[in-house]
Parts: sequence; structure tokens; C-alpha cells
Amino acid sequence: MTVLAISALAWTTICAMGALSSYADWQRDGSDRPYWQALWAWCFTHLLLMLYTCQLYVVFSCRPALLADVRRIGAAYALVVTCFVPLEMLYSAFVRLVQKHEPLSVAGLWQRLQRIDRYDWFMEFAWTSFTFIAVVAICTWSVKRRTEQQWQHLQVDHLRLQLDLEYQRLQALRGQLEPHFIFNALNAITALVRSDDRRAALTGISRLSALLRYALVASERDWVRVDEELAFVRDYLSLQRLRYGERLQIRIEGDAGPVLEACCPPLLLQPLIENALRHDLDCHGGCGDVRLALRCEAAEVVIRMCNPLHAGGAFNPGLGLGLRSTRARLQLAYGERASLRTWEEAGRFVAEVRLDAEADEVAS
Repeated sequence: MTVLAISALAWTTICAMGALSSYADWQRDGSDRPYWQALWAWCFTHLLLMLYTCQLYVVFSCRPALLADVRRIGAAYALVVTCFVPLEMLYSAFVRLVQKHEPLSVAGLWQRLQRIDRYDWFMEFAWTSFTFIAVVAICTWSVKRRTEQQWQHLQVDHLRLQLDLEYQRLQALRGQLEPHFIFNALNAITALVRSDDRRAALTGISRLSALLRYALVASERDWVRVDEELAFVRDYLSLQRLRYGERLQIRIEGDAGPVLEACCPPLLLQPLIENALRHDLDCHGGCGDVRLALRCEAAEVVIRMCNPLHAGGAFNPGLGLGLRSTRARLQLAYGERASLRTWEEAGRFVAEVRLDAEADEVAS
């Protein structure tokens, strides 16, 4: 409807300007005819072209397949020129009969047609061709714009569905991780209770309460600072130290400087610590040697956790959720901008996480 209104306005403007020229000629010739008569004459003369423009737009809008390729457009143009130009010339003869106040008859129309010179035929052909080209250009642009908008809507819908799916997967991983963490923390307190160390058990319950409070708050956030994660890890190690005592030896390096201001998903470090403790202290009776190192490297935050491999110790398989869930969470949160690699090096098991240091800015 907007294009039709614009078309009507364009033709009205053309007729108004043409009528102004005719009215000026009348004034020079001393005629006192009013301007509206000139305007009416121009509108009446070009009425068929106005209707032709609107009808052409409606046809191409309803049948966009006609604009699919050059051959179809050429065929439509040939049909329009063949049918409309003679019709427009017949209408011009009719208009001249009316304007000259001559009687309307077939013979009169034929005589008027014979009087029309080649220039008038050429002008009608030019107007028809120009109008056709303009309408085809507008319709082609309109079809392309609608197609792009539909494609954009489909892309947005697809991305929205994909984001919803990824969010549900992330929530499922969080729901899997948090009970797993609680289960292992309760195991630590259970070990304290069985040792009849009442004070240590009460202290452990108090520290577990603080850990669960952080886990509850962090589960509602997508990002936390590395220093918050380190504080949580230290509380978790304090709880585990009640269980393992002096056997728990862990060294944290690089816990200062810009790395503390970087962001990471919540509860990222705890599964790495837990995995290291399970495969170190639970596999032998001696002291542990777990190392956690953090550093900023170019535009990445690098977190490396390593623990000794004990070939002769009792293997504690656990539930196998720690590293697997961590890798899946990193993939959901960062895509290709984060990784978790594991390997053996000099008798030690190494787990290294690399994070995009600006991931929180991209997400926000």
C-alpha cells in the first residue's frame, strides 16, 4: 500500500507540474481558464498510465516468480509493450475527442488514431518502458528486502533456539556439578565424624556451610572473578585439610596481579582440585604434592593443575565428572576461545585450562 500511495503521489506531482506549464501558456495567450482545468486535463490524459503503474505493481507483487530471471522479465516487458501501447494510444485518441467536444464513435476514434504522429507513439512507448523499468526495480528491491528480512528472522530464531538449548545444557551441567561437589564435601565431613574428632567435624560443617553459600550464589552468575574462585578454593582446601591433615600439601603460584581480575565460569577450579586430590592422596598413604599455577599469557588466562602419578597406589576412579563437566562447561561458555588439555609429564598428571581473558566483556 505504501508503494501504491507513493506511485499515486508521483503521478499527481507530474500532473501538477505539467498543469502548471499549461496554465502558464494559457496566461500568456490571455485565457482566463482556472488552474484546476489544466490539472484535470493532465490527470485525465494520464489516468490510464496511473492505473497501469498500480496494476503492474500489484501483478509483480503477487507473482514475484515473474522477476526470477531476465528471460521472464523480458517476456513480461514484451507482453506489456505489445498490449498496453496500442491501448494507451486508443485512450489518447478518446481523450482528444472528449477535449475537442467531438462525437464519440468508432469512426471518430479511428480518424484520431490516424492523426497521431510517430513522435506521440514514441513518447507513449517511452512512458510505458520507463514505468515498467521503475516498477520492476521497485518490486525486485522489495522482494529482495523481504527475502533478507525473512532470512534474518530465521537466523535470529535459529540463534535464539540454539542459545536456549545451550543455556539448558549449561544449567544441566551446573545441576550435575553442584550435587557432585556437595557429595564430595559431605564425604570429607563423614570421614571426620568417623574419626571421632568432634571439633574438626563441627569446624568442617561450618566451612561446608560457607562453601555451599558461595556455590548457591555463584550458580546464579555466569562469571566470577578469579580471586573469588581462589578464595572459594582455599575454603575448600581448609575443609579437606581437616580430613587429610598434614598429608595435604598444595602449592599455589601466580595468585597475584592482573590474573586475579580476570573472569571465569563459577566453580571452575574446584573440580580440578578435587580431581588432583583424588588421584594423589587417595592413591597412596604419603603426603601429597599438588600444584596450582595461574598466569596471564597474551590475551589468555592459563590455569595449570598437576599432581604426581602413583603407579603402585590404589586407584580411586571417583565418578568421572570433574574434568568431563569442566570441558563441557568451557565449550558452552567460550566456544573455541577456551580449552582444557591433559597430559603426563615427568611422572605427573597435568590439566591445563586456557581462557579468553576478555570473555566476560564479550558476554556482556
